[in-house]
Amino acid sequence: MIAQPSTLAARADLLAKGVRVLRPAGSGPFPVALQLHGCAGSQPFQNSYAEAAVQAGVAVVIVDSFKPRGMSRLDGSLFVCTGAVLRGSQRAGDLYAMLHWLKGQPWADADRVVAAGWSHGGWTVMDAFAQGSGAARMTGLIDADPAQLKAVRGAFLVYPYASFPSLTSARGWQGHRPKVFAVLGGQDRVVGVNGPLKALGRLKGDGLAVDVLTFADATHAFDDDDANDPRTRYRSDLRATAEQYYVAALRASLS
Repeated sequence: MIAQPSTLAARADLLAKGVRVLRPAGSGPFPVALQLHGCAGSQPFQNSYAEAAVQAGVAVVIVDSFKPRGMSRLDGSLFVCTGAVLRGSQRAGDLYAMLHWLKGQPWADADRVVAAGWSHGGWTVMDAFAQGSGAARMTGLIDADPAQLKAVRGAFLVYPYASFPSLTSARGWQGHRPKVFAVLGGQDRVVGVNGPLKALGRLKGDGLAVDVLTFADATHAFDDDDANDPRTRYRSDLRATAEQYYVAALRASLS
């Protein structure tokens, strides 16, 4: 795996090699959704969410946290999904770095951002908000400053991992108050339901606006038609509903 940069600019330069940008017609600046994939790596199904967002007038940056690091999908399954490397608290630096990167993109309204994360990506988003003054130490980025997260108006979390060692249930979001939208599966045998509900309950108890869409019979990765985990089952109907919810979340967060 490629050595990790220690500054926002260096991490942004690394990640920029693997981003995919989709934009509405015109020059902008557009509000932005940053999409962070799960522990198996960037998957094609995220393009469908991105296209729905673009149609709603939001630019989308699909962030690949693996390819720029020299990691394969197999590496993700063996090492990231097991928690051996790149836990949410460290990967949170990718969110910081992309917020830094957006400030140099003329098409982007870098102060109107939604952070969207699937599974491990959801853990990443949640840990970024929960780190507080420990952000630089936890991410390994010496200039990671929690004040940068003010640009994030909303968090869209799809079946996020929220059990130990994730930080939200114990720490809350350290005064950050983006609007929170979550999609959970009642039959999720990968991250479970109790962990995410506990974390979201903590946020709601702290006074954040939290909206949860639960599909009672959905598994983990119900929206991924290329998932190779036997515990998952693809549901095209639920994905369509989740995409509509994504668009509604973007509009509510960025209005």
